Amino acid sequence: MCGIAGFSGQDVTAEAARPALERMIHTLAHRGPDGYGFHAEAGIGLAHARLSIIDLATGDQPIHNPRRDVWTVFNGEIFNYIELRQSLQAAGHQFYTQSDTEVIVHLYDRYGDDFVQHLNGQFAIALWDAKRQRLVLARDRAGIRPLFHARSGGRVWFASEVKALLAVLPECAALDPLGLAQTLTYWSAVDPGTLYQGVQSLPPGCLLSIERDGRETMTQYWDWTFPSAAETSPSRYPKTIEAATAELRELLVDAIRLQLRADVPVGAYLSGGLDSSGIVAMIRGFTQTPVRTFSVAFEDGEFDESEHQQAMVRHLGTDHTTLHCTRRDIGEAFPRLIRHTETPVLRTAPVPLMLLAGDVRRQGYKVVLTGEGADEVFGGYDLFKEAKIRRFWARQPGSRMRPLLLQRLYGYLENSPVRNPAFAQSFFGQGMEHLQRPIFAHTPRWATSQRALSFLSPDLRASLGEWNPLDAYELTLPREISSWSGLARDQYVEAKSLLAGYLLSSQGDRVAMASSIEGRVPYLDHRVIEFANRLPPSFKIRGMTEKYILRRALADLLPEEILQRTKQPYRSPDSQSFFFDGKPLDYVAELMSAESIRKAGYFDPVAVGRLTEKCRQGRATGFADNQAFVGILSTMLVHHGLLDNTGPHA
Repeated sequence: MCGIAGFSGQDVTAEAARPALERMIHTLAHRGPDGYGFHAEAGIGLAHARLSIIDLATGDQPIHNPRRDVWTVFNGEIFNYIELRQSLQAAGHQFYTQSDTEVIVHLYDRYGDDFVQHLNGQFAIALWDAKRQRLVLARDRAGIRPLFHARSGGRVWFASEVKALLAVLPECAALDPLGLAQTLTYWSAVDPGTLYQGVQSLPPGCLLSIERDGRETMTQYWDWTFPSAAETSPSRYPKTIEAATAELRELLVDAIRLQLRADVPVGAYLSGGLDSSGIVAMIRGFTQTPVRTFSVAFEDGEFDESEHQQAMVRHLGTDHTTLHCTRRDIGEAFPRLIRHTETPVLRTAPVPLMLLAGDVRRQGYKVVLTGEGADEVFGGYDLFKEAKIRRFWARQPGSRMRPLLLQRLYGYLENSPVRNPAFAQSFFGQGMEHLQRPIFAHTPRWATSQRALSFLSPDLRASLGEWNPLDAYELTLPREISSWSGLARDQYVEAKSLLAGYLLSSQGDRVAMASSIEGRVPYLDHRVIEFANRLPPSFKIRGMTEKYILRRALADLLPEEILQRTKQPYRSPDSQSFFFDGKPLDYVAELMSAESIRKAGYFDPVAVGRLTEKCRQGRATGFADNQAFVGILSTMLVHHGLLDNTGPHA
């Protein structure tokens, strides 16, 4: 894991490139505290901040091919590098390091841009072909590692984080209104857009090439794809559930085996749920790798899962560390979180994970495996079951019995939206007119998060014109999605919105790298995703049992209480983390004041004042109020920390 930065252009010279490279890469010291590396020549400047995990002795980047005319810097890991290296050596390639990075330049020499097809990993790659004066940027399939780029002064600039671009491109330190509206609705801006004017994110599974003459070609080399609904009907699927379960177990064990590769100790997060417990159980059951486990516990029982975490610790006998996180811990650490996410968030949930990563680092670890991705791959979220019930309900819209199935959801919430049947019918009944649209499952969630849009200032709202969140998102979806099953459509939208844009970024890469920790996600091995995407929906959700085939694959490894436990999404206290004894934390009072809100210009000061007072009194109702408050506060932190640079947290 590392941070990368650089730029290309016809006017770039080796002598002049170094100062700009240093300004950029020094902003990414948290991503790579083990040293810096640079390469500059006519047309290119490359910089690297290293977190040394593989080949500690000779793996410094940038790395070159034997002719020294192909150079690369990359952030992440190539998990199958040993097999790739052996294959390349058999074909006559000679290596000068033991690193996973070096396979990239050799694969490019051999396969050109198709080199990415051979990689099993999580990566953001910048590669320079000196002979052709050509820059290649590539990002892993699921979007685990970030990569941003911008154009200015006849050059293409790129970096692992936006702050490195802002260090040399001050003109990009301006908020994009559409990026903000998307973030407050979908939880993140929609690729390739970002929150920053002139800055783009390279979408997951994409490769961007910039030629000598400035021509750019974007290639999507991988995507989440599904067979048609007819092809995944149980009558046409060629395998039994027993055969598919055995194949899944084999794939997961191999994914974990590859992702345990490191020249430093490896840890794992243990949330107490099925996904992370399954990872740790497979490590213990099928490898010789010793693993240390880590978890976070809360003072509030609604969020705390320590009872289930300890059950797994006893079952597996792991050496375990628990971080106890209070509401005040969350509120006080929130500004640091936003400096690392570089974007507003709608929940405080990333903060405890950022604090946990710090604990992992203090224990001497650099790598942790996590259970992220299993819900998207195997249909684990209540959202998927919601949609299944709502589709069943839509066949008889007047039925009063069918909506009662919703009562089987959200048992972990103190103020569950299904406890009041009338409210449940009203809330989940909205959006039924979108039944045939791919975004159907997400309409209730987006209706909730859109509450934050009502707080936008009149000027900002006017700048959005006739933007419609549902129509706009649907334009980003592949044409063939209409032929997929309902669950497949739901999974695709979830994977492309919440997973890539928020969970793997603000709640994943950014919070781990804030403490120089590399997170690895075996459930997002592309082979596992591709296998699961071919399965019939009934293999994933059977009745109201989510992740059915994954439960079968883990059945002999986990205690019954974990195996049968209903999905409880990871959450933490939201607006209540910012008020104590009836008073807001000092920075909250300052940033949410009418004067600060008015001066920033994004939100309506009067409306924000009413919401803040409501939260101060502890009367925030449900997700809508909490998400709006957290979204507005984090936007103000972005403004003062990254854009305005005049506020208390600049």
